[in-house]
Amino acid sequence: MSQASLWRRRGDRFRHPAKTITFAFAAAVAVGTGLLSLPVATRTGQRTDLVDALFTATSAVCVTGLVTLDTASHWSWFGQAVILLLIQAGGLGIMTLATLLTVLLSRRLGLRARFLAQAETKSLGLTNLRGVIARIVLFSLAAEAVTTIVLTARLATAYDKPFGPALYEAVFHAISAFNNAGFSTHADSLSRYVADPWICLPVVGAVILGGLGFPVLFELTRSWRHPAKWSVMTRITVTLTVTLLLAGTAVFLVAEYSNPDTFGSLGAPASLLAAFFASAMTRTAGFNSVDIGAMRPESLLASDILMFIGGGSAGTAGGIKVTTFGVLAFVLWSEMRGEPHVNVGRRRIPTNNQRQALAVTLLSIGAIVAATFTLISTTTHTLDAVLFEVISAFGTVGLSTGITADLPAHAHLLLVALMFGGRIGPLTLASALALRERTRRFELPEERTIVG
Repeated sequence: MSQASLWRRRGDRFRHPAKTITFAFAAAVAVGTGLLSLPVATRTGQRTDLVDALFTATSAVCVTGLVTLDTASHWSWFGQAVILLLIQAGGLGIMTLATLLTVLLSRRLGLRARFLAQAETKSLGLTNLRGVIARIVLFSLAAEAVTTIVLTARLATAYDKPFGPALYEAVFHAISAFNNAGFSTHADSLSRYVADPWICLPVVGAVILGGLGFPVLFELTRSWRHPAKWSVMTRITVTLTVTLLLAGTAVFLVAEYSNPDTFGSLGAPASLLAAFFASAMTRTAGFNSVDIGAMRPESLLASDILMFIGGGSAGTAGGIKVTTFGVLAFVLWSEMRGEPHVNVGRRRIPTNNQRQALAVTLLSIGAIVAATFTLISTTTHTLDAVLFEVISAFGTVGLSTGITADLPAHAHLLLVALMFGGRIGPLTLASALALRERTRRFELPEERTIVG
């Protein structure tokens, strides 16, 4: 076999967008691991253990926020800068950045590159893809800049921090918030600002904007005054986002209001702010303003559900996505009403779309169950703590009950696989299923089976 044929065969492996996206994210994790393993990346000048470096790099690229080492005390300025760059790259999407680079260098975008960028950005068409990518980058930077300005002003005026440290803390948390990463320069995350709306609300705003998804954001900017013209995706995303935020706030407020270790020492306004903050963060952001490990079981269960659902498609959030959950909810509603088709407003959801939602959900549940069983069997932690950790990793949330650092090396590697799979799994699976659609030239005889 000639050298050209060998390289052609190797290149064929990555022609599928799902394969290329997986390879790109893996390459980013590998580069990040290498950089974080350097002595210059730590404050002590010593090399970080390979598993810890891999865990941190994966958590950053997959915008999760779980950590085995304290970000502020362990990593140097160089290490923290690497983490920020990995967060930004993972949030925008490796394929988006690669396509933008291609446009800037060659001023020409091939058809394959357009398909790859479409798979990452969930663009509904191939027209004006350069403009779409440019708007994604500009909107992301603008949202991070506005959040940075607000946080810097608050930290400098209310907490008497010098401008330099205040600006750095604001930039770090703004990038981490918009990309739904959850990394913080404080060991207690944002607990010290639990009652400060000028810190918590800008962070929540950045998290929600990043988690809605770029197609939804662009459509809202065009037709926010005309909800009747919204697409099915935008309707489901906006409706469920608001519903889950309010429902989560109510659950956390009721469950934790009398808990002395969380909301009990706060007044009513601060408790409401903390409940809203917790509800928004479980949408895959990963910051916390109270001790997650001190929450009551009902709050942990509500967190598990919210983390599993996640945020909007084609955004920086994780989980199975609210659109997937919404499609399944409408399938259930239509089945209960005996309707032959699944309708949302005046639109009908295609059957293949329903199957994709079901496949993504069931495979995600399977991965979570398998990982939970493995960790329960190999560690001494309880079911609720392990399940919370597993869903947080798979949903790329980053919240923890405090057991992450205490887990053994094999558990850390399992969480690495969950974070990586949770970030690219639903994305690549959905695109793979879409590209595998085939038109059958015949139909087999129908036979019904008993269900239930």
